[in-house]
Amino acid sequence: QVQLVESGGGLVQAGGSLRLSCAASGRTIRPYAMGWFRQAPGKEREFVAAINWSGDNTIYADSVKGRVTLSRDNAKTTVYLQMNSLKPEDTAVYYCAATPLNARRRYDEYSYWGQGTQVNVSS
Repeated sequence: QVQLVESGGGLVQAGGSLRLSCAASGRTIRPYAMGWFRQAPGKEREFVAAINWSGDNTIYADSVKGRVTLSRDNAKTTVYLQMNSLKPEDTAVYYCAATPLNARRRYDEYSYWGQGTQVNVSS
């Protein structure tokens, strides 16, 4: 079993930046890709970004492309979601997830999930 813990959420003004982290631990299935999803109140879960095992390939949702950068540490246990030029519509609970498959956009293809971290962007 894999445990995922997100951190780095908080309150920022529109145009500001946040860096979210997701740390993985436990008995991992390797290799695995890691992704980020978000869910705003009353809305469906939305794909944000994902990165493959080696960290050399990333995919992004159109809504965040150009404002978000996803990276992975050398040990492949932590991923970082750098978010810039934040907008009020970015307000949501952000979840990290892991899959034994390659990086993908569908939430039902991920096996493990973190507890989420709240991001609030004020205008």
